[in-house]
Amino acid sequence: MTADVSRNIKKDVNGSLISGIILSIFGVIAIAVPNFTTLFAETWIAAILIFAGFTKLVYATQTRDRGGFIWKLLLSALYIATGVMLFVYPFTGILTLTLLLGTFLLTEGTFELILAFQLRPQQNWTWILSNGIITLVLGAMIWFQWPFNAPWLLGTLVGVSIIFTGISRVMLSLNARSTSNPTNEAANPT
Repeated sequence: MTADVSRNIKKDVNGSLISGIILSIFGVIAIAVPNFTTLFAETWIAAILIFAGFTKLVYATQTRDRGGFIWKLLLSALYIATGVMLFVYPFTGILTLTLLLGTFLLTEGTFELILAFQLRPQQNWTWILSNGIITLVLGAMIWFQWPFNAPWLLGTLVGVSIIFTGISRVMLSLNARSTSNPTNEAANPT
């Protein structure tokens, strides 16, 4: 039974380590091509909104006899119209999304700081703390730089945030791996 638990822990730690490395690589790519990253993110959101709008439209027509048909129809139209507007006017969408990202990063940074202090008894908790502080600074940079550098700033800051998230996950995984190894050696002496 202990061997199964040990294998599951090792599998979880390895999965976390791999995801941290992948996040770091994606962050580097996002920084290398920031204008493309920004436009890609804006276009992706537009596509999601349009798809969600058509999904809501199908739902509205399928449930038109249950009431609220007009409101369901209006909601689907709002989603579709917003997605189309982001496709037609991508640079205006980038400006709006830049402000939303700034808000997101400020919120994420706050949550990361709270998480860091909850993980404080663990070794390497300062990696999460550092990630939270950096994410807060990035969010503030977006707010202070807007709208002048929105096309490249969005992609660059997303990349930096992804890199630091990946690094913090790698460090936590390495810590978990190093703390789990002594118990494995004690349980399975050679």
